[in-house]
Amino acid sequence: MDAKVKSAEVNDGVLFLGIDGGGSKCRARLVSAGGDYLGSGLAGPANPVNGIEAAQESIIRAALLALQEAGYDDGAIDTVVAGVALAGVNIPLLWRAINDWAHPFRRMFLTTDLHAACLGAHRGGDGAVIVVGTGSCGYASVGSRSATLGAHGFQLGDKGGGAWIGLQAVQAALLADDALGGETALLDAIQAFYHCRVPELIERLGGARSCEFARLAPLVFDLAARGDAVADTILRDGAAYIDALALKLLDLKPPRLSMIGGVAASLLPRLRADIAAQICTPLEPPEAGSIHFARSEYARVTAAGDGKVLRA
Repeated sequence: MDAKVKSAEVNDGVLFLGIDGGGSKCRARLVSAGGDYLGSGLAGPANPVNGIEAAQESIIRAALLALQEAGYDDGAIDTVVAGVALAGVNIPLLWRAINDWAHPFRRMFLTTDLHAACLGAHRGGDGAVIVVGTGSCGYASVGSRSATLGAHGFQLGDKGGGAWIGLQAVQAALLADDALGGETALLDAIQAFYHCRVPELIERLGGARSCEFARLAPLVFDLAARGDAVADTILRDGAAYIDALALKLLDLKPPRLSMIGGVAASLLPRLRADIAAQICTPLEPPEAGSIHFARSEYARVTAAGDGKVLRA
């Protein structure tokens, strides 16, 4: 075992793991009790809206990859105190399903992906964050006040996110195919992406999950940059929503506002200039925010005398 792993063997062998699970991927970050970085892992989608078992499998896969990178075998997972932050657990049924899970960790503390993203973006301090990835949502924590905006899920919201952009593109393409919407290169681009014509496209995407539609978002940005009016309109509409969301968060006077997620960098230039000017670079990634959360919760329950081996 190398030096970096030896440095983790303190505090009864406890390791801290941060999980950030969304609609397209699950990231894990492993640190020692002293905060030294040890390893990371990347697995598939972990939004329980799209399947509780699949989310659990992604969490475990990402955690094991992080342990392996750090030089541990899989059995070390029972030394891990995990902060697990997931999209979708703002829904009470899904929260209970994940929180009651017979997980393999020494201890697990569950929170929303928004909470962890905000903790990471501001290194555990006050602030606000907009997440624009597969979905879209906003969160602010300032003193004793907090606010969550959006986080309604793909079918009911997520405007401006990758899945919403992809869905809008498919709908516009199908309207163009019927000569009921504006002419757009999206039709040919999406057919080429899937190597099929419209009837097969409908069969493939009817009932598809959010992560599938999110795969199409880069096509929309590319065609908008090339002057496609329909693609540009989709992105303008999405950016206007993110502008409005940012203004609501800024009403709480957060000391910092950050924007993260797979679509954030592409959408940022389309935001209002006065809003874009207030957006700060995140200090740490969401999975680091999950570690901040795990540390604070573990300290709390340990002080109460119930944090050694219990699972929650």
